Amino acid sequence: MKKIINKKDNSFKDTLKDVLNNMKVITVAFFKDLKKNPKKTILNLINNCAEIIKNNSVFFTYIITSLFIGIVLRYFTIHTLENLFLLKPILGDLAIIILLGSISFILKEKNRFPYLLTLSIIFTIICIANSIYYTFYTSFVSVSLIATSRYAVAVGDAIVENVMKIQDFVYILAPILLIYAHAKSKKKKNIDSDNRDIRKMIVSVISGLIILIVFILSLTSKDIGRYAKQWNREYIVMRFGVYAYQLNDIVKSIEPKLTSLFGYDDALKTFNEYFADRSDTQNWENEYTGIFKGKNILVIHDESMQNLNIGLTFNGEAVTPTLNRLVKDSIYFSNFYPQVSVGTSSDTEFTFNTSLMPSSNGTVFVSFFNREYISTPLLLRDNGYYAFSMHANNGSYWNRNIMHETLGYQRFYSKEDYDVKKTDEMVGLGLSDKEFFLRSIAKIKEVNAMGQPYYGTVITLSNHTPFADVDKYGKFDVDLKETVTDPETGEETTVSYPYMEGTKLGNYFKSAHYADTQLGMFIDMLEEEGLLDNTVLVIYGDHDARLPKADYRRLYNYDKETDSARECTETDTDCKIIDNNTYELLRKVPFIIYSKETKESLHKEVTDVMGMYDCMPTLGNMFGFYNKYALGHDIFDIKDNNIVVFPTGNWVTNKIYYNAQNNTWLPLKETEIEAGYIEENCKYTEKLLSASNATIVFNLIKHARETQEAKNDYIEEKVID
Repeated sequence: MKKIINKKDNSFKDTLKDVLNNMKVITVAFFKDLKKNPKKTILNLINNCAEIIKNNSVFFTYIITSLFIGIVLRYFTIHTLENLFLLKPILGDLAIIILLGSISFILKEKNRFPYLLTLSIIFTIICIANSIYYTFYTSFVSVSLIATSRYAVAVGDAIVENVMKIQDFVYILAPILLIYAHAKSKKKKNIDSDNRDIRKMIVSVISGLIILIVFILSLTSKDIGRYAKQWNREYIVMRFGVYAYQLNDIVKSIEPKLTSLFGYDDALKTFNEYFADRSDTQNWENEYTGIFKGKNILVIHDESMQNLNIGLTFNGEAVTPTLNRLVKDSIYFSNFYPQVSVGTSSDTEFTFNTSLMPSSNGTVFVSFFNREYISTPLLLRDNGYYAFSMHANNGSYWNRNIMHETLGYQRFYSKEDYDVKKTDEMVGLGLSDKEFFLRSIAKIKEVNAMGQPYYGTVITLSNHTPFADVDKYGKFDVDLKETVTDPETGEETTVSYPYMEGTKLGNYFKSAHYADTQLGMFIDMLEEEGLLDNTVLVIYGDHDARLPKADYRRLYNYDKETDSARECTETDTDCKIIDNNTYELLRKVPFIIYSKETKESLHKEVTDVMGMYDCMPTLGNMFGFYNKYALGHDIFDIKDNNIVVFPTGNWVTNKIYYNAQNNTWLPLKETEIEAGYIEENCKYTEKLLSASNATIVFNLIKHARETQEAKNDYIEEKVID
């Protein structure tokens, strides 16, 4: 390697040719030497690397700092001490850092630092973005989200207030230390020359390739399979490192643009195998079959409404008196989970209406709005229904003005239709729920006057993060008040402890109370106008509020003496542990089906686990429509055997909650878990997620329809002949 000559006047093109020629010669020579005398060859390589490190402090600083922030990110997100010492992700990150950094040696010496600084800044941005994103979504960021980043502007204050932490700025140490190392190095020697160093480039590349080979050999078939599928992002970062994850994500993010070139046959095979045994018509019946056929359906998309609000009180006052009242006269699903990914509310709208999972790359509403879907609005339209949706936000938000048409809504009432002015009452992101409901009544009356059954979706807005309009929510205290009697005088006084006041979760409860009050007003107005006659109300919370674990610990384990959450011990049976798994279970939302004509006969609490993708087949059985390509089930048909799959690869049944990222589970019943139970459900989860993503990305429902139409045409021609 030392025989390679650096040429001052080489052009970059000539230098690159030299590198490739020398790489070929030296690589062949290296492996020949390795075969003859491995010990000596490895020692020579190490000496060469040591020489590069010794004489190139900037390059060495770039490697160490870039590797360090990747390790720190894994610890701050996945947050186990084990992640600091996992060899696989360290090797994966190190190989990428060295291979990308080695390019600097074929640049002119004066251009090496700007190049390395650019790489360092890119790695820093990757770590900061993933750190912030993980706090909010418990997953890692995707390049495909660039298309949806504009939606973060509307909730920018929520990101700053609720998500960003001091630790998110640790990563900027990398470029700062690199700049410092460059400044010190510049004082010692002239680094403004035009020299290029092919030898150092080749040594670095070979070192990087050796690390890469060792890394690849350490991978299991399971690791490689999950890396290719990408849907379990936390697993990938833990096994491959954040930089390898991000490179793979770039490839997966442009995959939708290449559907006509790559992967179609495999996707079609996955699709056909998954739905092979599905009947073209519904082949089950139960006590709820057809009970609501022909009735109007009014769906209320209750923004950020969590199930824990129901029955929760502060000083004797309920957080959600309206929902508390409704669950007593409805079919109430108390173990119901949203299945959202990065698209939050839009993911819920999609899954609720199609029984497909959110996309593993980007959001369906933005990235796959031009696909063909079988949806509840379209199926009900076939049965003579009129379908409409209402939301007092911009129609372009989450691309709703286009995607709602794709889903089959014939009319979308957006902000423009509500004539929203600056002088109107605003709460949260826009028009208050109070004003929204008041103005919606007139529009629903117009639809009702058309004389045909309708399917309407009403999307609320006020109970949206960051829950900062506390002064507009009305008085609702979330402190702890106690009556204390003076033992000497017998005089009673009220003592107040802060409890949830001033916390983000406390502000959320105030917001939820406001939203629930407006919901009650809306239902009362529907009753007064006769709009609840022959109408079924379907109410769901679209997702949880994404608030800190620390606030939940305070809620359940408040110590008034110290004004803090007490630490749970093994002997403290009253202390509720809030770890990653129990936190996920707190994300449950309400799902309620209410009809005033049949409320007495319908009143029932369903405790079996149920997911958003189960809504379509459950409602379809009640209203008389069926989707062959639904991923969920009619909960009254599957009952105790149901499984709720999450986009992360986690899943929950009546027996356990399983976390695929760290291979842990939480028992939910005192029952024995039979052998193979977890493995079987993990396989089911992977197949379901693969089938869903294939269906969406490759537009396979359209393919299935066209194939069936072609078969029908062929049969018709044969009959005519």
